[in-house]
Amino acid sequence: MPESLKHKTLRGTIWSGIERFSLQGISFLVMVVMARLLTPHDYGLIGMLMVFIAVSQSLVDSGFSQALIRKLDRSETDNSTVFYFNLVVGAGLYLLLYFCAPLIADFYGQPILTPITRLLSLNIVVNSLVVVQRAILTINIDFKTQAKASLIAAVISGAVGISMAYAGFGVWSIVWYQLTSLSINAALLWLFSKWRPKATYSWESFRELFGFGSKLAFSGIIDTVYNNIYLIVIGKIFNSSDLGYYTRAQQFAEFPSSNVSGIIQRVTYPVLCTIQNDDERLRDVYRRFLRVSAFVVFPLMIGLAAVAHPLINVILTKEWSFTAVLLQIICLSMMWYPVHAINLNLLQVKGRSDLFLRLEIIKKIVGVCILCVTIPMGLVAMCWGSVVSSLIALVINTHYTGILIHVGFLRQMRDLIPTMLYSLSMGLIVYLTVTLLPNDILRLTCGTVIGIAYYLLVTKLTHSSDLKELLSLIKAR
Repeated sequence: MPESLKHKTLRGTIWSGIERFSLQGISFLVMVVMARLLTPHDYGLIGMLMVFIAVSQSLVDSGFSQALIRKLDRSETDNSTVFYFNLVVGAGLYLLLYFCAPLIADFYGQPILTPITRLLSLNIVVNSLVVVQRAILTINIDFKTQAKASLIAAVISGAVGISMAYAGFGVWSIVWYQLTSLSINAALLWLFSKWRPKATYSWESFRELFGFGSKLAFSGIIDTVYNNIYLIVIGKIFNSSDLGYYTRAQQFAEFPSSNVSGIIQRVTYPVLCTIQNDDERLRDVYRRFLRVSAFVVFPLMIGLAAVAHPLINVILTKEWSFTAVLLQIICLSMMWYPVHAINLNLLQVKGRSDLFLRLEIIKKIVGVCILCVTIPMGLVAMCWGSVVSSLIALVINTHYTGILIHVGFLRQMRDLIPTMLYSLSMGLIVYLTVTLLPNDILRLTCGTVIGIAYYLLVTKLTHSSDLKELLSLIKAR
């Protein structure tokens, strides 16, 4: 990787990491405090609405941001066209959810969901206002500006959420926490960004961007519905407390996995787009991204699974202990997210949104079949089903990567096996340590320290090339 690209990638990764972890880190701490003041039922109510909000967010973007990032000759007309389209779609979706709110409440048998849906859905309109700003900042690999906006928004909204929870507002504290966070973030992005929409709209530009972005949009909707279908099933078939346990376990697992995946995906996409026509260079950079991401995420997820019980008991109290059981299983599924993300990025970089969509349809059909089989077996079996789905998706995702740049499933697994072995052996040692110690705080502390020390030591003694690659990126100036 040439030094200029390497430095650009490093700066983007650092600031993307700061942006993601400033937001998610503070959100995580806020969640811990609020979870001690609220109940699983409160979080379960919000979980019931997530599929509707998430699908709407996918429709607002419609793949246009990815299309803008990939287009090398984008113009101001392109940017303005996307802005106005997103704004209209966002407003339309808000009105749809506003009037459908009573139906959603009836579906779950929770009347309070009507006013909650109508207020929480304002997030859709707010996000539609900053899709282009975020795309332009990402094109420039300017995650520093996004980091500043996210950090300020996270601190202010966190204070609002905790204050309301302490004052006894219950589920409304979660609603206002989320709405305040997105609103402040959007306002700051408008303040910090130099871009403003022009009084222009082009149907030609729309058709060009939509041709690529629509397939990604449809893929995103399918993925969003599938990722949230567990929330629908649990909320409908089980109860709001079970949904609360599941959403907390999912949030703990997402903190390392989805955040690292998001950082990698946001940085690798614009970087790989710049070398999209040089397959040899693309293949080399792609494999390096893949190995380094797994080197970081695999031990985090396996280590988290190993200390799940003392972690949940210490942070959320034993009232949430069932969350630990679900967390251990979900970690085994979400550890593959960075690999999925980079493989799917490659298809977008090569302009094959048609293949992207095809893979999403196949994977989701398989996943739904597995879900249907595991539902009668209970919540734990459903989580194990998600692990099986993730592994099958891994094989499917790598199929076209092998065709396009000759880095298929077997090549990727050969690259990742050393990291997998390091991580599994570390997880076993941590798990044994946790089971032998007498109290939760000691288990969590010793398990974490031993896990980190073992992983760093074994990778150093075996002269891991991935460790060297990671250190070279960190030392780069």
